[in-house]
Amino acid sequence: MAVTAALVKELRRITGAGMMDCKNVLLESDGDMDRAAEALREKGLVKAAKKAGRVASEGLVRVAFSSDHRKGAIIEVNSETDFVAKNEEFIRFVETLSSMALETSWTDLDSFLAADFKNEGALKDAINALIAKIGENLNVRRLWKSEKDVVHVGYLHGGGKIGVIVGLETEASYEDVFSVGKDIAMQVASMNPGFIDESQIDPEYIKSEKKILVQQALNEGKPADLVEKVVAGRLKKELREVCLLEQKFVKSNEITVKQYIEQAAKDLGKSIKVVEMIRYEVGEGIEKRSENFAEEVAKLIGN
Repeated sequence: MAVTAALVKELRRITGAGMMDCKNVLLESDGDMDRAAEALREKGLVKAAKKAGRVASEGLVRVAFSSDHRKGAIIEVNSETDFVAKNEEFIRFVETLSSMALETSWTDLDSFLAADFKNEGALKDAINALIAKIGENLNVRRLWKSEKDVVHVGYLHGGGKIGVIVGLETEASYEDVFSVGKDIAMQVASMNPGFIDESQIDPEYIKSEKKILVQQALNEGKPADLVEKVVAGRLKKELREVCLLEQKFVKSNEITVKQYIEQAAKDLGKSIKVVEMIRYEVGEGIEKRSENFAEEVAKLIGN
């Protein structure tokens, strides 16, 4: 069968592969589109495997919610460069995955990656195909979903560099508490609290911190009879910094987040309680590359 320009164009549209790659596999398969697409897929997977070892520390965080905001999900998908993170196709892909994280039944990351993607096979295969097309390693790093019967409000900062979901226990509707929820989510994004309040803190954590603070006070030469008082003050200050409700409200340093919520609840006439909090920041904890850009280009062109 003759390999026409129309065939090459159609195969490229379906697979996203390069024009010459499409032409070559069509010639090899005597114009058979299915065999040609399969050959490209096989070659794409080989390329994806080679890229899988490269560090992916850029990317995007996205959030998704059910129509009543009683369910919420958040996902982080990494790429190697910020350039790809701004690619429209990559953005749409991550948004699709956030909806998939919300709607699909999964127990862990492996089961999520094994889930069906648009009736086209496993998600992990779709990721490998996108790796082959984009030319960078991509990685679904983590995801979280809540189906707790509370109101979920989300916030994305920096175009998706940081994503937050907070769960509010309230009789109010999502529309009524959206503004408050967004303010709280922005607080979480900005100040990165470790806990909602002291009740969430492991007693062993407090015991360990207290021991460290005691030793610090003694090393500073504080009188033994004053050490306990000094430590109590420092521990209280530290807990204010790591507990959301005790932090100074970023929009008004005159009050705490707890006081802001109490006032908002009073104005609304309905109670509001923060019961969930999740914050993802792209690449946090990943050792990032520090290669010279000119050297990277030289590598790519073989110099």
